[in-house]
Amino acid sequence: MAGHIFGRSTKGTLPTAVAGDGCYIIDSAGKRYLDGSGGAAVSCLGHSDAGVRAALHAQLDRLAFAHTGFFTSEPAEELADRLIASAPEGIDRVYLLSGGSEAVEAALKLARQYFLEIGQPQRHRVIARRQSYHGNTLGALAAGGNLWRRAQFAPLLAEVSHIAPCYEYRDRQEGESVEAYGARVAGELEAEILRLGPETVMAFIAEPVVGATAGAVPAVPGYLARIRQICDRHGVLLILDEVMCGMGRTGHLFACAEDGVAPDMITIAKGLGAGYQPIGALLTSGRIYDAIAAGSGFFQHGHTYMGHPMAAAAANAVLSAIDERELLAQVQARGAELQAALEARFGQHPHVGDIRGRGLFRGVELVADRESKEAFDPGRKLHAKIKAAAMDAGLICYPMGGTIDGQRGDHVLLAPPFILTSDQVGELTGKLATAIEQALAA
Repeated sequence: MAGHIFGRSTKGTLPTAVAGDGCYIIDSAGKRYLDGSGGAAVSCLGHSDAGVRAALHAQLDRLAFAHTGFFTSEPAEELADRLIASAPEGIDRVYLLSGGSEAVEAALKLARQYFLEIGQPQRHRVIARRQSYHGNTLGALAAGGNLWRRAQFAPLLAEVSHIAPCYEYRDRQEGESVEAYGARVAGELEAEILRLGPETVMAFIAEPVVGATAGAVPAVPGYLARIRQICDRHGVLLILDEVMCGMGRTGHLFACAEDGVAPDMITIAKGLGAGYQPIGALLTSGRIYDAIAAGSGFFQHGHTYMGHPMAAAAANAVLSAIDERELLAQVQARGAELQAALEARFGQHPHVGDIRGRGLFRGVELVADRESKEAFDPGRKLHAKIKAAAMDAGLICYPMGGTIDGQRGDHVLLAPPFILTSDQVGELTGKLATAIEQALAA
């Protein structure tokens, strides 16, 4: 009998997940899959964490839901305090939501309202980067720079300027130093601000480490610091999207810590709840909050499930696990181990052009030719073949196409749980190698 789920695709039949065991998901046939990508960089504690499950049971026994139009809750207040205690300098308030797209929508709307509150209503323009991804709701999709995701919805999207990404593997010129390259691409932001008119620009949004669309591409040293300086010079808010790369994924609770940059807003989700509950958050500076408080006193935005006590309880338990088990240090150590294993397995592979990332957030970019960096024919759908072969081998990974410009290029994104063992590093790389070879031979 056919089911009634409207899934991501109308083609094919997916296995049914029935259980979790650490880094593995088990389907209804008993097959075990090593979760090499945390789903989509979500399941940072694996799929059977006893502490998070206990916290959810305890919270359910006390209170499941209270609408934030009437109440706050202890788990929400505790979570906000914990996040601010570790947040970059100046970040002082937390707006709790149910996911990453919601967090980005809230950031864009808050940026607009902030400038209205301080008497600069002409500021409404947003600048982002090509090959970025900020979510699938209309505002977030407009900010994102992935052509494939945007194309069919283009008539519905707000106008957003897109400048070059910080994509060293493909865009740093021969003889150009890393520092000079970072300065050059950061300079595109200032050029675009000046082209639009600084008095009209409200925000620049970027991922410190680009996730889904480009495959764990980190900013080069100094790039984000220059971006911060340019934003300050022109009164533009800096929004850093850490929905995928934040909450410990790169070895720091906030990914921008590695770049030494404090933004005006940060969006987080995914690893914040580790998949145990849907949750996201917008963190914002005290300056922005104070402007709202001194003005209308009301952020004209909201969702029914924001600040959900069950979701906040899960996130508190996740943060406790990261802290008490010293998982940030483990992410850095195991991330270096994973990078070394990937380089050992694929470093001389004729069809692997780049292996990159930070912590347990790694990308493998595939090429038809290493010398020229030429991509495979998009019609070959290499990424889809890798995903299918990996699933067959018992590995969950996150391959994507359109790495270069939304159409050309293939990569595999890896974001395994923070509890990954050394043996599982070997299992992951071995199964990935099998999947890549099968896909190339197809």
